[in-house]
Formats: sequence, C-alpha cells, structure tokens
Amino acid sequence: MYTNTLTENSTEEPEILPGDFAIWFFIFAELLVFGIAFISYAVFCVQKIEMFNQYQLTLNRELGAANTRLLITASDFVVRAIHAIRLDDIKSCVRWLYASLACGSGFLLLKSLEYYDKFSHGIDLSTNTFYMFYLSLTMFHFLHVILGMIILLAIAIKAQRGGYNAQEHIGIETGASYWHMVDLVWIILFPLVYIIR
Repeated sequence: MYTNTLTENSTEEPEILPGDFAIWFFIFAELLVFGIAFISYAVFCVQKIEMFNQYQLTLNRELGAANTRLLITASDFVVRAIHAIRLDDIKSCVRWLYASLACGSGFLLLKSLEYYDKFSHGIDLSTNTFYMFYLSLTMFHFLHVILGMIILLAIAIKAQRGGYNAQEHIGIETGASYWHMVDLVWIILFPLVYIIR
C-alpha cells in the first residue's frame, strides 16, 4: 500500500494553480471587472484631474492604510492556515482562519466608519464623479470582502468538524485563492483612489 501511494504521487502532475480550477475562472472574471473599473477611473481622473485631486484629499488615508494592513495580515494568516493543514495541524489551521476573519471584520468596521462619515455629510453616488467612483469601487470591493469572509467561515467550520486533513484540503486552498484576489484588488484600489495624484 505504501509503495502504491508513492508510485501514484510520483506520477501526479504538479499543481499549476492552487485550489479548485473552477475558482480561477471566477477570479479572472472578477479581476477583469475590477480592471475595467480601474481603467475607467484613471481615464476620468485625467479628464477631471483638479476635481479628483481636490476630493481625494477628503478621504481618510490613515483608515485606508490601516485597512491595507488588515487585509495583508489576513492573507498572511490564510497562508499560515494552509501551511498548518498540510502538516495535519487542524487546530492551528482553524485558529489562523478565525484570525483572518477577525482581520476581515476589522476591515469592514473601519470601512463602515468611513462610509458613515461620508454619508453623514450628505455625500453619495450623485455628489460628483470622484465620489461616484470612490463609493462604487470601494463598495463593490466591500461586498467581495463579505463574500470572502463567508467562504473562510464555511471553511473554518468544516475544518473544525474534521472535513480537511493533510491529504485533502483543496477547499481551503480554493477559499484562500479567492481571499488573496480580494486582497490584491485592495492593494491596487487603495493607492489608485487614496494616494496617486
């Protein structure tokens, strides 16, 4: 039995992409949508650069930077969860997944505070072109963070119930791949909308 396992493992093709291959079609589609939105933002920014520069200064860069740290940390925790499950350390895997969910919750809280500030000052999608882009892009991303957290929570619960082990953990890698996409989008969105002038 041991020899057969070795033989089977030695003939397997190395993974090109982690997780379920189907998730990558979804990830690429999502990246395409965000990419088109980012290009549109850049085009309008060039056309109305003074207005964009003026209203960009009303954004809270400190909260944006804190949110960047939270998402990068959450991604690091997801990587640690994968490392733990590959070592068959289920308890550590679950702890890292819940730690990443805590970071995601922190992101949602800070972003909600930012939205509250804008909405309480009467700012909405119709205020001007800059805020239309700011709110559309960040709210679309906000929804992706929520979806990513739902996926991570489902994975954490399944891991707690013994649904994953060192040999079978493709679900964790699939969820992690989606979460890293969410993180990557914010890493582009934050400097584009909050910093670059």
